[in-house]
Amino acid sequence: MVKKMTVLASAAAMVATVFSGLASAADIVTALKVKKPPVLTAGATDPAWAKAKALTILLMGGANFKDGKTNASIKAVHAGDRLYILVQYEDATQSVRRVPYQKQSDGSWKKLRDPNDKGGDENLYYEDKLALIWNIGNSTKNFSQLGCMTSCHAGELDKPYGNKYTMSAGELGDIWHMKSVRTGPVGQVDDQYLDNTRFDKEMAPGAGRKSDPKTAGGYRNIELENGKPEFMDKRAIASNKKGGTYYINETDKISFDDGKFGSGDEVASIVIAPFAGDRGDIDAAMNWKNGMWTVVISRKLVTGSKYDVQFENLDETFEFGLAAFDNAQVRHAMHIGPLKLQFRK
Repeated sequence: MVKKMTVLASAAAMVATVFSGLASAADIVTALKVKKPPVLTAGATDPAWAKAKALTILLMGGANFKDGKTNASIKAVHAGDRLYILVQYEDATQSVRRVPYQKQSDGSWKKLRDPNDKGGDENLYYEDKLALIWNIGNSTKNFSQLGCMTSCHAGELDKPYGNKYTMSAGELGDIWHMKSVRTGPVGQVDDQYLDNTRFDKEMAPGAGRKSDPKTAGGYRNIELENGKPEFMDKRAIASNKKGGTYYINETDKISFDDGKFGSGDEVASIVIAPFAGDRGDIDAAMNWKNGMWTVVISRKLVTGSKYDVQFENLDETFEFGLAAFDNAQVRHAMHIGPLKLQFRK
């Protein structure tokens, strides 16, 4: 185990050396202080963003994006006790068919899956996502050179597409994971965190990526009961349109009526509700239009949670990474090197 840890640490240091020169010293986002906070659902048109300077960056290496790349821009402002971040990035298609159930010609129901998915690597029937990872208390080594790449570990046994974890105990990252089907409709980011837990198929299938505690809410899969989905969306009864939304709000779920659907019809495989507790302390609005995602995120500067980055001293610089997912479970496009948030008071 010690030898394996040494090899991993050496590999991380080597990668840090190779890529450190690619990170720009100008990769800084400045959060301006504004009197009136932006309305999240107004997107980039809210007047609060007018004087904030946009940082434009290239995200690379993602599945489904053209040539694996997309252009992104970031702005930030703060007002009162909250931080607001605006992210826009190019995505030619809005992906909503997250592993739906489809009625077959023989009347049975089947969950649509990517035939090339070897486990946790869906790239055909999924959703668009955005993720930020913050270096909590500057605890993560090599983050200043690599950004969130320091926590990416590819080519490990028993996983088709690597794992995510920090190298040592005490190194923590705060993950803000915006999911267009599972959390976007309820106006939240999935607040998660990253530690040094290694992959274990039974005990730690997510390796170091974990969720902040919650007291209620969230999303869960719809299972098959007697060969049919457990629930349907009550709003689909009248229109009975193929597809519809590929999620069901907890308040809109009703018992499944198989007679409402014909061969080829698709229904959601996920029920969603707002998180309550630590996991639900980030508000957001996510909108796709004309090949562009616009995401506005808002969180208290100081939450007090040990799983969160704390924007307490506004004279500090806060390091983070950014990744975008185009209809991909894990194969994201990302920025090489750290991004930095600074506040202007």
